[in-house]
Amino acid sequence: MDYDHNQEDPGSLEGWVIHKCNQWRDHFESNYQEKFDEYYRLWRGIWAEEDSMRASERSRLISPALQQAVESSVAEVEEATFGRGKFFDIKDDMQDPNQGDIQFVREQLTEDFNFVGVRKQIAECLINSAVFGTGIGEIVGYEVKDFRPATQPIMDGEMQAVGVMETTRTVFNLRPVMPQNFLIDPVATNIKDALGVAIDEFVPYHQVKQLQEQGVYNDVEIATAAPDSDLEPDQDLTYYTDDKVRLTKYYGLVPRDMFEEAVYEIEDDEIAEDGPEYVEAIIVIANGGTLLKAEENPFMMQDRPVVAFPWDVVPGRFWGRGVCEKGYNAQKALDTELRARIDALALTVHPMMAVDASRLPRGAKLEVRPGKAILTNGNPAEILQPFNFGTLDPNTFNQAANLQQMVQMATGAIDAAGIPGSINGDATAAGISMSLGAIIKRHKRTLINFQESFLIPMVAKIAHRYMQFDPERYPAKDFKFITTSSLGIIAREYEVTQLVQLLQTMSPQSPMYPMLIESIVDNMNLSNREEIIEGLRQANQPDPQQQALQQQTVEMEIAQKQMTIQNIQAQNEEIMSRVRQNEVETQLLPEDAQTKRIAAMSKGVNVKDETDKEFERRAKLAELVLKEREIASKEDIVEQQMRQSNGSNQA
Repeated sequence: MDYDHNQEDPGSLEGWVIHKCNQWRDHFESNYQEKFDEYYRLWRGIWAEEDSMRASERSRLISPALQQAVESSVAEVEEATFGRGKFFDIKDDMQDPNQGDIQFVREQLTEDFNFVGVRKQIAECLINSAVFGTGIGEIVGYEVKDFRPATQPIMDGEMQAVGVMETTRTVFNLRPVMPQNFLIDPVATNIKDALGVAIDEFVPYHQVKQLQEQGVYNDVEIATAAPDSDLEPDQDLTYYTDDKVRLTKYYGLVPRDMFEEAVYEIEDDEIAEDGPEYVEAIIVIANGGTLLKAEENPFMMQDRPVVAFPWDVVPGRFWGRGVCEKGYNAQKALDTELRARIDALALTVHPMMAVDASRLPRGAKLEVRPGKAILTNGNPAEILQPFNFGTLDPNTFNQAANLQQMVQMATGAIDAAGIPGSINGDATAAGISMSLGAIIKRHKRTLINFQESFLIPMVAKIAHRYMQFDPERYPAKDFKFITTSSLGIIAREYEVTQLVQLLQTMSPQSPMYPMLIESIVDNMNLSNREEIIEGLRQANQPDPQQQALQQQTVEMEIAQKQMTIQNIQAQNEEIMSRVRQNEVETQLLPEDAQTKRIAAMSKGVNVKDETDKEFERRAKLAELVLKEREIASKEDIVEQQMRQSNGSNQA
């Protein structure tokens, strides 16, 4: 039987949740549903009568300008996020001496992301954000069977049996959620501060039964849900209405008394009055009235398993502003212009005929086609007259081109073929550079918003789930997750152009030349980019033998210069010692001459009296004094030489 989702019992837990969800859905449908449906049709190129701007329109043409803007913008963010392979990194505590666990967790988490295909789910959330303004994803966990080829020894190890090893493990993935399937407290601007959030959608009947068999959901009777086109992703299609269950998953705060009464079967008079008024819980309801699951938030971080981000933030609102909303007015004007041209073209191209109906044969069917014979009662030149409504105004072509540029101006999205002419009319290098700089800033603004509000919270929540439910593979530690996103396609091309221009102003012998070449290759989307960079680095490294030879040459030159300096110092010391010796000898010359004169006088005297003896005694005494002075002066010279020698050795 079918169940009416609008039936609710406000006194029960499931009735309270459904009542809140119905209020939130009424707010969504009255403010956003109609706009989101039109954005979806414009992006898909689906014509609807209510989208026409004029009642006389006959053409159903829809310009692809907005479709190109959405796909180009999403591709730019995707390339910036996944263009380098790994889109996240981990930072550990600076005081942790063991940094090896970071690499292990990063590689393990990357492997699990690749196993469940999380990149595809993120890309779908980006598409939803560009079309509707907000991308929403639910973090879900489930068990999978992993089949791997393996061998096993048999017959005491003499043979090997080849087969498949089956293992069961719990994995976590991101599941995109369409806006019409997501409900949130209207006064909240983010998921964390809201009273709660709900995901209301149709799921296959067999999935609910399997979860009941596994004990995840309560074993209660469930019925087929009543059809509701508002929950379908594409409301222009006819959907299969059988074997579907409307599942409402609520994550948020619920009244504590209702929760304990529903879960623990505690009466109102038995509930303690000093506890909190609300409990953070997970509630799953089928078909608007059957409670399948009610439990307190089981996650160790007490977070809600939902992440969302706006393409462009609207202050004070949860729902953001996407590419379709930015280019909506220009797209509608462009469609009206193109449809008017097509309608006018039908009047100016197709042949038309003015006929005197009174002079046609009775029962004649007038048709204009090649080889057709037209019968008339009289002169055909007087009865038939071809005519048209003139020619098509050529200005409509220029107007359509200008409107297409307005779409690109509003959304900030350009294609590769439109860079010379669509960014600026002159197509000068300076104009293109300035325009590309503005476009890159707009893309980077969206990229940062996506990383901070969606990507990093998603990686952190999934990592915390693995730490809680698979602690053997993921140690529970306080890791800090960061993004490793780089520039997008347009930004990289723009940066490569700037680097090439800088490279032309530099000599190949400059030490900065190899670094610029490496930066250019790093910005290119090449399959063997890492190998080329490694080859450039190895080519820039000197040959070890040549480096050792250069080192020996430098050491020999230094030793030769030191020996030359020592020889010059020794020669200077020898010269100074000779100068000092000459000065001493010059000082002793008068005394030496006097000594020789006294000796000569003493040899010429034959008679020696007392006076002569006294004179000889004084002469000998004078000789002794002179010798003592000579010895003392020589000792002073030797002492000065030793001091200078010691000083040079110490230097």
